[in-house]
Amino acid sequence: MNGRLANKVALVTGGSAGIGLGIAKRFAEEGARVFITGRRPTELDKAVSAIGDRATALQGDVSDLTDLDRIFAQIQAQVGHIDVLAANAGFYEIGAFGEITEEHFDNTFNVNVRGLLFTVQKALPLLTRGSSVILTGSMVSIKGFAACSVYNATKAAVRSFARTWIVDLKGRDIRINVLSPGYTDTPGLAPFMTDDVKAAAAASVPLGRLGVPDDLGKAAVFLASDDSAYITGAELFVDGGAAQI
Repeated sequence: MNGRLANKVALVTGGSAGIGLGIAKRFAEEGARVFITGRRPTELDKAVSAIGDRATALQGDVSDLTDLDRIFAQIQAQVGHIDVLAANAGFYEIGAFGEITEEHFDNTFNVNVRGLLFTVQKALPLLTRGSSVILTGSMVSIKGFAACSVYNATKAAVRSFARTWIVDLKGRDIRINVLSPGYTDTPGLAPFMTDDVKAAAAASVPLGRLGVPDDLGKAAVFLASDDSAYITGAELFVDGGAAQI
């Protein structure tokens, strides 16, 4: 199959819905063999149907290191390597400062920071020379939003990981970049985004609209492909300009 990712093997964590699904669809359209992870088997089945026959679902929770070991063992057994890793699985929950609970903190950091760290670390033996690692960040890594301090801090940590890991992995020829969405219309944000909130968010974006998962998918293809062969340690904002004002 032709495409910018032809003959490449990609893993997208949190690939069953939202931004992860948008990334996985684009990877498959560009010729990659795509593995997706998620916690809910029903959603994974729907995602595989949406992506097509180039997709394989692996059920698991990135915050559970036993699940991660099993996921990577399955990939090792089936294809033996990974060319593109999109560490996208994430958790979002509001928690106002002064009312933050241990559970809120632990749940958010366990997925967004701990889970992401061990996803990439456990993938290292499978990553090929010239491979691309894409970490899903957020424009909140550089902006402050009320009642989101824990979530925002996790995304700042993701940004910091990329800067340090490119030094730690010098000589391995592995690129690591951060893909940072702005306001994006996804199922995961639906409980927090009423029509009025969506309208207000869109009005604050210089391009005048919310993003959609495919916007992130297109940008992820660029970071995954040889088109970005000399780009590493960067943060690519896909936010309609919202983080820049």
